[in-house]
Amino acid sequence: MADAGVTDGRSWVRVDSVVELFPDAPDVDRSVEFCWPDDTPNRRMVRNVTRPTLTPYLPAPERATGLGVVVCPGGWNHFLAVRHEGEDVAAALAQRGVAAFVLCYRVEPTAADHVAFEAELAALAAEPGRMDEITGRRAPLAVADGSAALDLVRARGREWAVEPARVGILGFSAGGFVATRTALEAEPGSRPAFVGALYGAPWGGPRPTPGAPPLFTAWARDDELGATVTEACPANAAAWRVVGASAEAHELADGGHGFGIEQHGTAADAWFELFLTWLGGLGAGGGAAG
Repeated sequence: MADAGVTDGRSWVRVDSVVELFPDAPDVDRSVEFCWPDDTPNRRMVRNVTRPTLTPYLPAPERATGLGVVVCPGGWNHFLAVRHEGEDVAAALAQRGVAAFVLCYRVEPTAADHVAFEAELAALAAEPGRMDEITGRRAPLAVADGSAALDLVRARGREWAVEPARVGILGFSAGGFVATRTALEAEPGSRPAFVGALYGAPWGGPRPTPGAPPLFTAWARDDELGATVTEACPANAAAWRVVGASAEAHELADGGHGFGIEQHGTAADAWFELFLTWLGGLGAGGGAAG
């Protein structure tokens, strides 16, 4: 176990060993890390994930609140934005007393050659209907990986100072799809206590039913994906409310798509504090440390 460093002078974060969700699975690890040509290392990505893993980011014992959050990065179901939508989010949560766990879930297989991979994504962008088909095909694996991650955190709650009844899930873009579909489709004992979806929704999935866990969702009005986000996210929150479930929704004036935990001087920068405040208002959830 290693220290991840001090950022605010009050707390430190322990990064525990990576845990495989299905250690006995026969799949070979084909994951490949990469950065887009115009990105910095802070935008590190990974693709061809075939063996899902969970990486714990744990708060200092004196600041632990007992809350746990599984963090699901986005990436079109074809790759994972593991840094700014995963590791950095988890570290920020842990600094506020919330144990966080980065889920590298299984994604759509892509070409081993990076140029061929980029060509695949370009073709996908040119045929929006294909994403609906891919999303539907990935849903069972998304729910399986999300459920296994939640089950693992609960099972090791004593070790990680997490109360099993206070474990939720938070996802970004396609990770929001993983989070919400898990919340709606996992076996009852595996569902999260709460769910957060940043510029993501349970696209093509079932509608929420009474008893759905509390939902937090936020998106930017100028999201480049348009109605896929700007209409789907508020519609998802409305569906939650129709069945009497709690939903808090924030349309942020600007920030585009994929802002993650980064600060860009836009309205989207506010989402993290809004999320922590919402956590603090949950009856069973308790609050994150300030």
